[in-house]
Amino acid sequence: MSATTTITMTALPSNSTIKLAPAQSHAEASSSPAQNQPPKSQKQMTKAERREQQERQRAAKAATKAAGPQPSGSNQNSAQAKKGAPPAASTGASVKKGGKGPDGKPTKETKETISDDSARGLQIFSHFGLPKPPGPSKGDIHPAIIRLGLQFSEFKIAGANARCIATLTAFKTVIQDYVTPPNNTLSRHLLTHLSPQITHLVSARPMSVTMGNAIRELKLEISGSDIDLPEQDAKNLLCQKIDDYISERITIADQVIQETAGTKIKDGDVILTYARSSVVEQVLVGAWDDGKQFSVVVVDSRPMLEGKKLLSVLSAMGIPCTYLLLPSIGSVITEVSTVLVGAHSLHSNGAVFSRAGTALVAMMAKQHSVPVVVCCETYKFAETIQLDSFTKNELAPAGDIFSSFPLTRSKDTLTLNKQPNLEILNPLYDLTPPSSITAVVTEVGVIPPSSISSIPLALGRTTL
Repeated sequence: MSATTTITMTALPSNSTIKLAPAQSHAEASSSPAQNQPPKSQKQMTKAERREQQERQRAAKAATKAAGPQPSGSNQNSAQAKKGAPPAASTGASVKKGGKGPDGKPTKETKETISDDSARGLQIFSHFGLPKPPGPSKGDIHPAIIRLGLQFSEFKIAGANARCIATLTAFKTVIQDYVTPPNNTLSRHLLTHLSPQITHLVSARPMSVTMGNAIRELKLEISGSDIDLPEQDAKNLLCQKIDDYISERITIADQVIQETAGTKIKDGDVILTYARSSVVEQVLVGAWDDGKQFSVVVVDSRPMLEGKKLLSVLSAMGIPCTYLLLPSIGSVITEVSTVLVGAHSLHSNGAVFSRAGTALVAMMAKQHSVPVVVCCETYKFAETIQLDSFTKNELAPAGDIFSSFPLTRSKDTLTLNKQPNLEILNPLYDLTPPSSITAVVTEVGVIPPSSISSIPLALGRTTL
């Protein structure tokens, strides 16, 4: 009996083991067909399954983007994440990337992430034109254009009138050195020859409205040149047209503006001007030469500090001057009789695009009932409507361009430069709304801002 009992007790565990094993293998066999089934298509999935798949894919993409660029060996992990694997590994890698070292200082990866974030912080201003030397020239670029591009990029030639005159003078040299290829005409091939010259100048610094209007006029003259005219005579005629344009639209126009605006200056007036405008400078010098006694307040701002050059010219003439920076304008605006400013361009809605800070000066003057007069030639008129200075603008250089006074330290030590966590932003222009402008003095007369769009009609043409 005891032997039988022992056999029975020994047999029971073995039987139970034999019975459990088939059950476990049966469960695995029943689950394996579901795993080996091909993934469902979008049509076979329910709406909840499709939404769950999209959420997994978004989470995998976000984790991969947070982890940054990975070595080639980690491509398998990203592939598994796309297939639906949980993005825990990728998330952990991103947390580790932004962690700190044993000494509590940020790791190298963290510093790189911070610098990337700071670089992305000012991407909103990335469309502003940057002052940079022109890149490698493409095509047959004339040496005069290469030299002019370098002067533009270094701001050695600044100001709308100066840039336009320098551009047209360089084009005169290009035209005189141009030789028409065989089986071509000057009126057609010269336009093709000028295109890379213009592109090179634009690569150095964005084209101004004055340059655009002048180049458009030059192209019309070239396309309308007589085919039967000898080549040298045609080139001489084009150069004469350029000289006429400079004389009529800039030189003579400035003289007319000088006479018209000079009548607005009376004895004892205090004239406030901002930065430096070549037209305003001529107006002030001409009024002083006419025997009028007045004083000038020159308001300036960094980084261009163009008012220093105007200050040196006016003080050399014996005109009483006061020099101050833009933040201090509130302390003198109540003593001012008239504000005279220049312009980079005029727009058909009456807005004035000028050196950054002009809008602030005009708004302060309007607040204290001081008339604001803009001196501007009609060839600076643009038929576009501009509502702000963000859509289109340039960036001025970071350092001070004009330094006429002796410095105890070198100029480089006084210049604020870019740093890993510091971005220098110097917009070159701003937009003065027509509500802050009293009148615009042009060579065709004194025009209110509401009638700026009538300038082409005043010149006897439909367009400029």
